[in-house]
This record gives sequence, C-alpha cells and structure tokens, in this order.
Amino acid sequence: MPPPHRPLSGPLPPGQTLTYVFAVTGTPLPADLPAATAGHEEGGPLRVLRAGPLWLLAQDVPESAFAETALADRLNRPEELERCARAHHRGVQAAARQGPVVPLPMATLYRGDANAVQAVTARAPVLGALLDRLRDRTEWAVKVHLAPPAPAPDRPSSAGRDASPAGGRAYLSRASARRHTRQQAHEEAWAEAMEVDTELRRHAVAATRHQPQSEQLTGRPTPQLLNAAYLVDDTAREDFARVLAHATTAGRHPHVEITASGPWIPYSFARPDQDRADATQQVPA
Repeated sequence: MPPPHRPLSGPLPPGQTLTYVFAVTGTPLPADLPAATAGHEEGGPLRVLRAGPLWLLAQDVPESAFAETALADRLNRPEELERCARAHHRGVQAAARQGPVVPLPMATLYRGDANAVQAVTARAPVLGALLDRLRDRTEWAVKVHLAPPAPAPDRPSSAGRDASPAGGRAYLSRASARRHTRQQAHEEAWAEAMEVDTELRRHAVAATRHQPQSEQLTGRPTPQLLNAAYLVDDTAREDFARVLAHATTAGRHPHVEITASGPWIPYSFARPDQDRADATQQVPA
C-alpha cells in the first residue's frame, strides 16, 4: 500500500470533516456506485465528484479521526492500519470496476470538496496520461526469499571433544567452511532472484522493486531478496503467468522460494514519475 499523503495545511476547527479521496478515473461513475460501497466506518456515504474531465470517488471523514496526530496514532497500530488499508482498497476497487483508475495514496485528504476538485483538475493532463498508461493493465507482485537451509546433521556431544590445538584448528576450519557455504548459498540465491526478475520483465510493460520486507514482517526465517511488482498488459497475461509458473517449478531455482499474487489494481505504478524511477533504479550490490 502506498504511504499516507495528506495535502492539508494549518489547524482545523474541532468537528470539521475532511474530504477523503480514494481514486481518480476518466470513466463516468454510476450514480448508484457510492451507495453500494462501504468506505471508512467513521465517515459518511461515498460520493462522486467531477473534476474537469475526471471523476473522483470521495467520502467525508471526521477530522477527529483523520487529522495529522489522530491519523498517525491510528496508522501506528497494526490492526488500525489494516482496517484503514482495507477501507481504502474497497473504494479504489469500486471505482476500478468501471474502468482504469489512478489509486491515490492511502489517507489522501483535502480541506473540502472544492480543494480536492481544484487539485485534481490542475493535474488533469498528467493524470489523464497516467490513466492511459494503466488502461487494460494489471499489477503482479512477486517476492523471492532465500530458501531455508537443509537440516544440520546431529552433532556429537561436547563431552570428550578433542581440546588439543589440532582439535581447535579443526573446529575453526569447520566453522569457516560453514560460513563460506552460507555465503555461497546466498550469492547463488541472489543470482537466481535476479534471473527470475529478468525473465518476468521481458513480459511486463514496466517493473519496480520495493524495499525488501523484514523477516519480522514476512514471518519467514530467511531474508527477502526481491520484492518486485510488474505491470502486465492484459494481452500478455497468459505469457506472464506461464513464465511465472515455470520459474516456480520445483528444482528450477533451488536456492530460493518464490511467491506471487495477482492480478491487482496497479498501485505500484500509479505515479507520474514511475517511468523515470524505473529507468534510474539501481540494483543492490
């Protein structure tokens, strides 16, 4: 999920509502769409706003729950972050059923409808070009982790272990060999991850790498080597899925574990500067 973005300035009077915008689209949204979609529980019913040639799906939300301090406190709590993210995705998904959308970052807030409409209208040419870029395309997420090491053989008890200088040297030699083996396995895993990325990029319109997630976040005992997203044209979806299935074939990449999901709304590519960011992205050493 994109990071929060709050285009607000100055203090807000107590009790004031803010305009929360989920997504921008160039496709007219049906009048009954807001009534059929649940946004944030704290807010009012969803509404459609016209911004020049574009439409916004929006909702009034209370300042008491969405202003700077209150929102930061909520988003620092995992259960609240997940609740907000799910509500945001529901709104984006509802708009996306009608046609291509630019999903706005979670917690995009404006001081009233007029400010929201003015901000989007001013960027209409850029947003229109971005909508054309995302049309008939979806996002696929691929994560590559270092494969867990093979179970170590049972080690003999330390009782009676050779404490002579020769025994100590042998122990240090074994420890050094284990470190070398782990380093070699990591290098081979990284090479395999890059091979997977290269194969998938050939069948994608664009690709981007996100910051690898921590082991605490993934719940896996091994590091994440690749956290990538691919923008795939609908006409190439079958080819992309075939290459992805081939990459995950047992034994093809023995040093990594690959997980994938999709197709998704292209959150990762909903930035006007995405092409430049992808072109200048550096491969980690």
